[in-house]
Amino acid sequence: MPSNEQRRAAAKRKLERQLASRAERARKRKQLTIAGSALGVVVVIAAVTGVYFLTRGEDNADTAASQTPDASLSSTPGAAPPPPAAAKPASVNCVYNDTPEPAAEPVEKPRAEGIRTGDDNATLSLSVDSNHGPLGLTLNNAESPCTVNSFASLAGQGYFDGTDCHRLTQGEGLKVLQCGDPTGTGTGGPGYQFDNEYPTDQYPPEDPALSEPIGYKRGVLAMANAGPGTNGSQFFIVYGDSMLPPNYTIFGTVDEAGLATLDTIAGIGQDESNGPGDGKPNQPVTLKSVRID
Repeated sequence: MPSNEQRRAAAKRKLERQLASRAERARKRKQLTIAGSALGVVVVIAAVTGVYFLTRGEDNADTAASQTPDASLSSTPGAAPPPPAAAKPASVNCVYNDTPEPAAEPVEKPRAEGIRTGDDNATLSLSVDSNHGPLGLTLNNAESPCTVNSFASLAGQGYFDGTDCHRLTQGEGLKVLQCGDPTGTGTGGPGYQFDNEYPTDQYPPEDPALSEPIGYKRGVLAMANAGPGTNGSQFFIVYGDSMLPPNYTIFGTVDEAGLATLDTIAGIGQDESNGPGDGKPNQPVTLKSVRID
């Protein structure tokens, strides 16, 4: 028969095994909890930063990025509503800085002085003919005049004609079609860049709210960028309510016919070449012409 000392030793070993087993189970539970939390964070981060990290094409870094008929934004569940737009002066001057990279297609810079923002100049209508259907755009010059001025200049020079949209996202919180690069790769721009406007300009430069998501509603037209002051020609259209930090200039909306066209494109899907729910459209999406009405 085992001695008392042997029984105590066996009991100690059993207790140690039990404690080790409990610790291992606790460690695994903690890992699962962290993994679950991380998954939730990834979903939010994908919505909040996906456009930023996958629209860096215009500075030749990693490439793919980020409504309502009146171009206003309303809150998306889980996202704060955007601030109202402060009135602009009757006219503004814009700054368009050269980029180190040449233009993807030869293009002249837009005029930079005396850009009117009110009355008959408050909005501008454009018609886009794509291979999947029409996209009617209303640009909001009253809120983002330098952006609208650049976009209209590029459209007037035929810069967007015959270009392919290079990115379609279908993830939770980020549903956009991205276009505006003549190379169709996400790396091209017009050879110049400029600052953000609405809603970024409604916040102080160091405001922590610039890192918090707001609602970019279905139908909103916004600029892609590679960080502050790097807007060029790439833009995205939101076909499903999305959440992004207010660092992507909203400069217009797409009409109902355009939303139907976007729904058709989204239904065809994308190849996930950038990751789950994010890639090139499965079928080419070509902007055959972009014309000011």
